[in-house]
Amino acid sequence: MKIGNKTFDKGTHVMAIVNLTPDSFYEGSRATADNVLARVEKAIKDGASVIDIGGQSTRPSYVAVSAQEEWQRLEKPIELIKQNFDIPLSVDTYYPYVAQKALEMGADLINDIWGLQYQGDSSMAETIAKHNASVCIMQNQNNISNDQYLWQDMFAFLDQSVQIAKNAGIDQDRILIDGGIGFGKNKEQNWTVLNGYEKLGKYGYPLLLGTSRKSMFGGEIKDRLQPTLESTRLAVRKGVLFVRVHDVKENYEAIERELSLLGEI
Repeated sequence: MKIGNKTFDKGTHVMAIVNLTPDSFYEGSRATADNVLARVEKAIKDGASVIDIGGQSTRPSYVAVSAQEEWQRLEKPIELIKQNFDIPLSVDTYYPYVAQKALEMGADLINDIWGLQYQGDSSMAETIAKHNASVCIMQNQNNISNDQYLWQDMFAFLDQSVQIAKNAGIDQDRILIDGGIGFGKNKEQNWTVLNGYEKLGKYGYPLLLGTSRKSMFGGEIKDRLQPTLESTRLAVRKGVLFVRVHDVKENYEAIERELSLLGEI
Protein backbone atom coordinates (compact mmCIF):
# COMPACT_ATOMS: atom_id res chain seq x y z
CA MET A 1 0.00 0.00 0.00
CA LYS A 2 1.15 3.55 -0.78
CA ILE A 3 0.71 6.49 1.59
CA GLY A 4 2.44 9.63 0.42
CA ASN A 5 5.91 8.66 -0.76
CA LYS A 6 6.08 5.54 1.41
CA THR A 7 5.13 1.96 0.52
CA PHE A 8 3.94 -0.53 3.14
CA ASP A 9 3.73 -4.10 1.91
CA LYS A 10 4.46 -6.36 4.86
CA GLY A 11 4.57 -6.46 8.65
CA THR A 12 2.41 -4.44 11.02
CA HIS A 13 2.98 -0.71 11.40
CA VAL A 14 1.93 1.88 13.96
CA MET A 15 -0.38 4.74 13.08
CA ALA A 16 -0.08 7.26 15.92
CA ILE A 17 -3.19 9.09 17.12
CA VAL A 18 -2.78 12.83 17.70
CA ASN A 19 -6.07 14.55 18.51
CA LEU A 20 -6.40 18.30 18.09
CA THR A 21 -9.49 18.29 20.28
CA PRO A 22 -10.30 19.24 23.87
CA ASP A 23 -12.69 16.32 24.40
CA SER A 24 -11.15 13.13 22.98
CA PHE A 25 -11.98 10.20 25.22
CA TYR A 26 -8.32 9.55 26.10
CA GLU A 27 -6.72 12.65 27.52
CA GLY A 28 -3.23 11.41 26.69
CA SER A 29 -3.95 11.74 22.96
CA ARG A 30 -4.90 15.41 23.04
CA ALA A 31 -2.62 18.02 21.51
CA THR A 32 -2.70 21.66 20.45
CA ALA A 33 -0.98 23.65 17.73
CA ASP A 34 1.50 24.75 20.39
CA ASN A 35 2.72 21.26 21.27
CA VAL A 36 1.86 19.19 18.21
CA LEU A 37 5.43 19.17 16.86
CA ALA A 38 6.78 17.76 20.12
CA ARG A 39 4.03 15.13 20.13
CA VAL A 40 4.74 14.08 16.56
CA GLU A 41 8.50 14.03 17.14
CA LYS A 42 8.03 11.71 20.10
CA ALA A 43 5.66 9.46 18.16
CA ILE A 44 8.20 9.10 15.36
CA LYS A 45 10.99 8.39 17.84
CA ASP A 46 8.80 5.76 19.51
CA GLY A 47 8.18 3.92 16.25
CA ALA A 48 5.25 5.50 14.41
CA SER A 49 5.16 5.02 10.65
CA VAL A 50 2.12 7.24 10.05
CA ILE A 51 0.66 10.18 12.01
CA ASP A 52 -3.14 10.41 12.20
CA ILE A 53 -4.58 13.74 13.31
CA GLY A 54 -8.21 14.59 13.98
CA GLY A 55 -10.11 17.78 14.65
CA GLN A 56 -13.14 16.37 16.43
CA SER A 57 -13.81 13.57 18.85
CA THR A 58 -15.83 10.59 17.63
CA ARG A 59 -16.08 8.99 21.06
CA PRO A 60 -19.45 7.42 21.99
CA SER A 61 -22.19 10.08 22.26
CA TYR A 62 -19.93 12.72 20.71
CA VAL A 63 -21.36 16.02 19.56
CA ALA A 64 -20.25 16.84 16.03
CA VAL A 65 -18.51 20.11 15.26
CA SER A 66 -18.90 21.89 11.93
CA ALA A 67 -16.51 21.34 9.06
CA GLN A 68 -15.27 24.90 9.48
CA GLU A 69 -14.48 24.44 13.17
CA GLU A 70 -12.80 21.13 12.51
CA TRP A 71 -10.62 22.76 9.87
CA GLN A 72 -9.69 25.62 12.19
CA ARG A 73 -8.27 23.04 14.60
CA LEU A 74 -6.35 21.22 11.87
CA GLU A 75 -4.97 23.88 9.55
CA LYS A 76 -1.95 25.06 11.55
CA PRO A 77 -0.95 21.59 12.83
CA ILE A 78 -1.00 20.20 9.27
CA GLU A 79 1.19 23.05 8.09
CA LEU A 80 3.65 22.52 10.94
CA ILE A 81 3.85 18.75 10.54
CA LYS A 82 4.38 18.87 6.77
CA GLN A 83 7.06 21.54 7.15
CA ASN A 84 9.03 19.66 9.80
CA PHE A 85 8.63 15.92 9.23
CA ASP A 86 8.90 13.48 6.34
CA ILE A 87 6.25 11.05 7.52
CA PRO A 88 2.90 10.15 5.95
CA LEU A 89 0.11 12.25 7.42
CA SER A 90 -3.42 10.93 7.81
CA VAL A 91 -6.35 13.23 8.56
CA ASP A 92 -9.33 11.77 10.39
CA THR A 93 -12.39 13.44 8.87
CA TYR A 94 -15.65 12.60 7.13
CA TYR A 95 -16.14 16.12 5.77
CA PRO A 96 -15.21 16.55 2.07
CA TYR A 97 -14.52 20.24 2.76
CA VAL A 98 -11.89 19.35 5.38
CA ALA A 99 -10.44 16.60 3.21
CA GLN A 100 -10.04 19.02 0.29
CA LYS A 101 -8.28 21.61 2.46
CA ALA A 102 -6.04 19.02 4.11
CA LEU A 103 -5.01 17.40 0.84
CA GLU A 104 -4.23 20.79 -0.68
CA MET A 105 -1.81 21.34 2.21
CA GLY A 106 -0.08 18.00 1.65
CA ALA A 107 -1.96 15.44 3.75
CA ASP A 108 -1.47 11.94 2.37
CA LEU A 109 -4.42 9.89 3.61
CA ILE A 110 -8.02 10.57 4.58
CA ASN A 111 -9.25 8.37 7.43
CA ASP A 112 -13.03 8.40 6.95
CA ILE A 113 -15.13 6.87 9.75
CA TRP A 114 -18.14 6.85 7.43
CA GLY A 115 -16.43 4.95 4.63
CA LEU A 116 -16.97 7.61 1.92
CA GLN A 117 -20.73 7.54 2.57
CA TYR A 118 -21.40 10.41 4.98
CA GLN A 119 -23.03 12.81 2.55
CA GLY A 120 -24.69 10.10 0.49
CA ASP A 121 -22.74 11.12 -2.61
CA SER A 122 -19.32 10.56 -4.11
CA SER A 123 -17.76 13.93 -3.25
CA MET A 124 -15.36 12.58 -0.62
CA ALA A 125 -14.11 9.79 -2.88
CA GLU A 126 -13.73 12.17 -5.82
CA THR A 127 -11.74 14.61 -3.69
CA ILE A 128 -9.36 11.85 -2.61
CA ALA A 129 -8.98 10.55 -6.17
CA LYS A 130 -8.32 14.05 -7.56
CA HIS A 131 -5.36 14.41 -5.22
CA ASN A 132 -4.10 10.85 -5.82
CA ALA A 133 -4.32 10.38 -2.06
CA SER A 134 -4.89 7.29 0.06
CA VAL A 135 -8.02 6.44 2.02
CA CYS A 136 -8.90 4.38 5.05
CA ILE A 137 -12.47 3.13 4.58
CA MET A 138 -14.03 2.37 7.94
CA GLN A 139 -17.17 0.31 8.40
CA ASN A 140 -19.86 2.12 10.35
CA GLN A 141 -23.62 2.16 10.80
CA ASN A 142 -26.29 4.00 12.75
CA ASN A 143 -28.00 0.93 14.20
CA ILE A 144 -26.54 -2.11 15.92
CA SER A 145 -27.02 -5.28 13.91
CA ASN A 146 -28.71 -8.43 15.05
CA ASP A 147 -25.82 -10.73 15.97
CA GLN A 148 -26.89 -13.22 13.32
CA TYR A 149 -26.43 -10.61 10.58
CA LEU A 150 -23.40 -8.73 11.89
CA TRP A 151 -20.92 -9.77 9.20
CA GLN A 152 -23.60 -9.59 6.51
CA ASP A 153 -24.36 -5.98 7.46
CA MET A 154 -20.68 -5.08 7.65
CA PHE A 155 -19.97 -6.51 4.23
CA ALA A 156 -23.00 -4.75 2.73
CA PHE A 157 -21.64 -1.41 3.94
CA LEU A 158 -18.09 -2.12 2.81
CA ASP A 159 -19.26 -3.43 -0.58
CA GLN A 160 -20.82 -0.02 -1.19
CA SER A 161 -17.80 1.90 0.10
CA VAL A 162 -15.35 -0.07 -2.03
CA GLN A 163 -17.51 0.45 -5.10
CA ILE A 164 -17.64 4.20 -4.43
CA ALA A 165 -13.85 4.27 -4.19
CA LYS A 166 -13.44 2.32 -7.42
CA ASN A 167 -15.96 4.45 -9.32
CA ALA A 168 -14.17 7.61 -8.23
CA GLY A 169 -10.85 6.28 -9.46
CA ILE A 170 -8.99 5.98 -6.17
CA ASP A 171 -5.81 3.99 -6.81
CA GLN A 172 -6.18 0.36 -5.78
CA ASP A 173 -2.82 0.60 -4.02
CA ARG A 174 -4.10 3.45 -1.84
CA ILE A 175 -7.10 1.79 -0.17
CA LEU A 176 -7.13 0.54 3.43
CA ILE A 177 -10.01 -1.18 5.25
CA ASP A 178 -10.96 -0.66 8.93
CA GLY A 179 -13.59 -2.89 10.56
CA GLY A 180 -14.85 -0.04 12.73
CA ILE A 181 -14.52 -1.58 16.17
CA GLY A 182 -16.46 0.59 18.62
CA PHE A 183 -18.72 2.04 15.92
CA GLY A 184 -22.28 0.77 15.52
CA LYS A 185 -21.50 -2.38 17.49
CA ASN A 186 -22.04 -3.56 21.03
CA LYS A 187 -19.29 -4.99 23.21
CA GLU A 188 -19.85 -8.61 22.19
CA GLN A 189 -19.93 -7.66 18.52
CA ASN A 190 -16.68 -5.74 18.85
CA TRP A 191 -15.05 -8.92 20.14
CA THR A 192 -16.61 -10.95 17.34
CA VAL A 193 -15.16 -8.58 14.77
CA LEU A 194 -11.74 -8.53 16.42
CA ASN A 195 -11.50 -12.32 16.61
CA GLY A 196 -12.62 -12.68 13.00
CA TYR A 197 -10.77 -9.68 11.62
CA GLU A 198 -9.12 -11.65 8.84
CA LYS A 199 -12.56 -11.97 7.19
CA LEU A 200 -12.20 -8.35 6.08
CA GLY A 201 -9.36 -9.47 3.83
CA LYS A 202 -11.93 -10.69 1.32
CA TYR A 203 -11.67 -7.34 -0.47
CA GLY A 204 -7.99 -7.79 -1.21
CA TYR A 205 -6.97 -4.57 0.53
CA PRO A 206 -4.71 -4.23 3.58
CA LEU A 207 -6.35 -3.81 6.97
CA LEU A 208 -6.16 -1.30 9.81
CA LEU A 209 -7.21 -2.19 13.34
CA GLY A 210 -8.35 0.46 15.83
CA THR A 211 -8.94 -0.88 19.34
CA SER A 212 -6.71 1.42 21.36
CA ARG A 213 -8.05 1.83 24.91
CA LYS A 214 -11.65 1.31 23.74
CA SER A 215 -14.55 0.47 26.03
CA MET A 216 -14.77 -3.13 24.76
CA PHE A 217 -11.91 -3.86 27.19
CA GLY A 218 -13.94 -2.73 30.20
CA GLY A 219 -12.64 -0.95 33.28
CA GLU A 220 -11.22 2.54 33.24
CA ILE A 221 -9.47 4.07 30.25
CA LYS A 222 -6.17 4.29 32.12
CA ASP A 223 -6.19 0.52 32.65
CA ARG A 224 -6.76 -0.53 29.04
CA LEU A 225 -3.20 -0.54 27.75
CA GLN A 226 -2.49 -4.23 28.30
CA PRO A 227 -5.60 -5.50 26.52
CA THR A 228 -4.83 -3.06 23.72
CA LEU A 229 -1.37 -4.61 23.38
CA GLU A 230 -2.90 -8.07 23.29
CA SER A 231 -5.12 -6.99 20.41
CA THR A 232 -2.08 -5.55 18.65
CA ARG A 233 -0.28 -8.87 18.94
CA LEU A 234 -3.37 -10.56 17.53
CA ALA A 235 -3.32 -8.09 14.66
CA VAL A 236 0.24 -9.13 13.86
CA ARG A 237 -0.78 -12.78 13.76
CA LYS A 238 -3.69 -11.97 11.48
CA GLY A 239 -1.52 -10.01 9.05
CA VAL A 240 -3.05 -6.59 9.75
CA LEU A 241 -0.94 -3.86 8.13
CA PHE A 242 -1.65 -1.00 10.58
CA VAL A 243 -2.74 -0.55 14.17
CA ARG A 244 -4.03 2.90 15.07
CA VAL A 245 -2.99 3.58 18.67
CA HIS A 246 -2.43 6.14 21.40
CA ASP A 247 0.60 4.46 23.02
CA VAL A 248 3.13 4.28 20.24
CA LYS A 249 6.22 2.90 21.96
CA GLU A 250 4.40 0.12 23.81
CA ASN A 251 2.53 -1.02 20.72
CA TYR A 252 5.63 -0.83 18.54
CA GLU A 253 7.51 -3.01 21.00
CA ALA A 254 4.60 -5.47 21.16
CA ILE A 255 4.68 -5.77 17.37
CA GLU A 256 8.42 -6.38 17.35
CA ARG A 257 8.11 -9.08 20.01
CA GLU A 258 5.30 -10.82 18.18
CA LEU A 259 7.13 -10.72 14.86
CA SER A 260 10.19 -12.17 16.59
CA LEU A 261 8.11 -15.02 18.01
CA LEU A 262 6.75 -15.68 14.54
CA GLY A 263 10.30 -15.74 13.17
CA GLU A 264 9.66 -12.80 10.85
CA ILE A 265 12.45 -10.56 12.14
